[in-house]
Amino acid sequence: MADSTPEPSSSLSITSSSVVSNGSSAPAGTSLEIVSLSRLSCNLERLLIDQELDCSDADIVPADGAPVGVHRCILAARSPFFRELFSRNPRPEGRPRYVMSELVPQGKVGREAFMAFLSYLYTGKLRPAPVEVSTCVDHMCAHDACRPAINFVVELMYASSVFQIPELVSLFQRRLYNFVDKALVEDVMPILMVAFDSKRDQLLAHCIQRVTRSDMNDTYLEKELPHEVAEEIKLSRKKFKPEDYENVDPVFEKRVRRIHRALDSDDVELVKLLLSESEMTLDDAYALHYAAAYCDSKVVSEVLDLGLANVNLKDGRGYTPLHMAALRMLPAVIISLLSKGASVTDTTDDGRNAASICRRQTRLKDFLEKTEKCQEANKDRICIEILEREIRRKPHAVPESISSPLLADGLHMKLLYLENRVAFARLFFPLEAKVAMEIANADNTTEFAGQSTSRSSRNLREVDLNETPAMRDKRLQSRVDALTRTVEYGRRFFPNCSEVLDNFMEDDLPDLFFLQKGTPDEQKIKRARFCELKDVVLKAFNKDKAESKRSGLSSSSSSSSSIKGDMRQQKAARKEICKV
Repeated sequence: MADSTPEPSSSLSITSSSVVSNGSSAPAGTSLEIVSLSRLSCNLERLLIDQELDCSDADIVPADGAPVGVHRCILAARSPFFRELFSRNPRPEGRPRYVMSELVPQGKVGREAFMAFLSYLYTGKLRPAPVEVSTCVDHMCAHDACRPAINFVVELMYASSVFQIPELVSLFQRRLYNFVDKALVEDVMPILMVAFDSKRDQLLAHCIQRVTRSDMNDTYLEKELPHEVAEEIKLSRKKFKPEDYENVDPVFEKRVRRIHRALDSDDVELVKLLLSESEMTLDDAYALHYAAAYCDSKVVSEVLDLGLANVNLKDGRGYTPLHMAALRMLPAVIISLLSKGASVTDTTDDGRNAASICRRQTRLKDFLEKTEKCQEANKDRICIEILEREIRRKPHAVPESISSPLLADGLHMKLLYLENRVAFARLFFPLEAKVAMEIANADNTTEFAGQSTSRSSRNLREVDLNETPAMRDKRLQSRVDALTRTVEYGRRFFPNCSEVLDNFMEDDLPDLFFLQKGTPDEQKIKRARFCELKDVVLKAFNKDKAESKRSGLSSSSSSSSSIKGDMRQQKAARKEICKV
C-alpha cells in the first residue's frame, strides 16, 4: 500500500561525522566507504550551489523564483519521472526549460522547497527547512504547526509525490500527519488537498476525521474542498453530530445559498431583491462574512454601503468579517471593513485578533524581503501594518481633512490638486495608492503627474454642449469626492507615505502651474526641483528603514515605493513634468 512505504533511513541521514563518532567498533573498510560516499555527496552538492561550477544542462522554473539550473543525468538517475521526461527528447536543440506549474499542475512548489528537494536528489541528505520560509512572524508561535511550516512541507510533498521519490513521500506524509492534530482547522486544508491529490489515503482519512470534529461550517467546506471530500465530511458529521442537522430548515438554507450565489455573481442588487422577498437579513445569511472571504473588494464595499449588515457580527466559530478578510490577506477588503467600523481588537473564540491571524500566515521572508530591497511592499506585510496601526490608533480618531490653500479656490482647483496628489501617490507608492483608490472607487487617475495636470486642465476647460452646468458640477463633485476619500484613506492607513506627499505638494505644487514664469534661471531652478523627487522619497525610505530596525518586526513604517523597480516610470514622469 502506498501509504505504508517504509523510509530508508540510511538514505536520509548518512553523514561521515555520525559514522565516525559512533563507529569506533565498525570495520575500517566500512568507515572508509562511508567517508568516501560523504565526500562524493559534498562534491555533488557543489554542482547545485557553487556558481563557479555551473555545468547544468537544463532549467526548471519554480512557482515563485528565477530558473534553477539542473543536471539531467542526475535527475534521470534518481527519479523515474525525470527519466521518462528527459527521454522524450534526449538531444534537444538548445537548453531545455521546464515550468514547475506544468510539471506539478495540482499544487505549488516554490523555489526554496524545490532547492531542498534537489539537495536530497544530489546528496542523499535532507537539509533542515530554511527558517525564512518555514516560520511565521507571530512572536508567540512555536512554528510547529503554523501555515508557513505546513506549506513548506506540503510543497515538498507535492514534489516528492509527482517526481516519484517514495522515501521522501513516506517521510513527509508522517510530518504532515503530525501537523493535523496541532494545526488550526483552516490550516489543515492544504494538508487535506495534498493528501487527496497524492492519493495518500491514510493521511486523507486523518484530515477528514479532524475536520469532521471541528466547527468548520459546511459553506467553507463546499468552497475549499473537492465535492466528494466535502460530501464525505458532511455525511460523517450527520453520524457524529446528528443533532446539528435535525433542526435545519431546508427553506432557510435554500435562501441562504441563493444570497451566496448572488454574491458570487457580483450582483448586490439581486441580493437586495432576495432579502426583500424572503424577509431575511444579511446577518441571517452571514452575507458579509461570505463576501469578505470569497468576493472582490468592490462587492464587499457595495454590501457595506447597504448599511444592513453588522460589521462586527460573529459567526458560529467566533469569526467576524474582519477575521475572514485577515485569513484571505487582501488589503482592500480589510480597509473597507475598517473604514465602516470593524473592530480590530475583537478576537476569535481561541483568542486571536485579525493582526495575529495575518501574522501566523505570513512567512518571515515575505515580511522582510521587500523592505530590504526598498521596493514595493507585498500584500501580506501591508495587511499586518494596516491592522497593527489601527490597534495603535486612538479609538475615535477621525481622518484628517485635506489642508491646502488651493482648496479655497473652488471646485476646479480642488479637483486639480487632488488629481495631481493621487497621481504622485501612484508614482511613488503604487501599491498603497492602488488599495486606497480601489476602496474609494477612484480608479481613473492618469498615470503621471505631468499628464494629470495637462489633461485635467484641458478637460476642465472643454465644453460639452449636451451637459448643463448642474450636470457638470455634479460630475466634478463626484470625482472630487472619490479622490478626497482616496487621500483620507491614505492618511489613515498609510501615514508615512502621506507625509512625504503632503510636504511635496505644499512646497512644490504651485511651481507646477508657473514653470514658464520668471527669468530663465528661475525656470531652470523650478524644473531641477522636480528632478530631485527621487532623492526626497529615498530619504523618506531610509528614515523608515531606520525606524523599522529600531522597532523590530512590528514596525509600521512604509515599505512600498518602487524606486528601483520603476526607474523607467519615474524618468518618464520627470520628462513629462519638465515639458510643462
